[in-house]
Amino acid sequence: MPDMTIEIGGRAFTVACQEGEEGYLTAAAALLDREAQALASAGVRLTQDRMLLMAGLMLADKSISADEELRALDRRLAQQTKLLDEVQAQSAAPPKEVIKEVEVVKEVEKEVVPKSAIDRLEKLASMAEDVAAQAGELAS
Repeated sequence: MPDMTIEIGGRAFTVACQEGEEGYLTAAAALLDREAQALASAGVRLTQDRMLLMAGLMLADKSISADEELRALDRRLAQQTKLLDEVQAQSAAPPKEVIKEVEVVKEVEKEVVPKSAIDRLEKLASMAEDVAAQAGELAS
């Protein structure tokens, strides 16, 4: 277990850490030091114990705020994901009325629909598919 010297609030501390954890310890000490420096720059005179306690409490407060913000973002992401799933489900399955109309058109096609009418219907169907694809992209 390596020993490291870290500085917090202008005071040096020797601490032990696990092999390979030196970087994490250095980063954590830097966070704590920033909070201690904020206290010192505010002109607050504290004992070593109080300075460490206050700096730790300030970090804990920031951590709690970050956790609350993360939970709020998780809730918002879940709502957006649900909305996206609903939009995709709606665009994936055509309404039953459309399916019935297509079947009727196919039956009529077999009978006496002019080629120009069939071509026009195919063009309209293609345009409708393009609009649906664009709507799906916008929903993304």
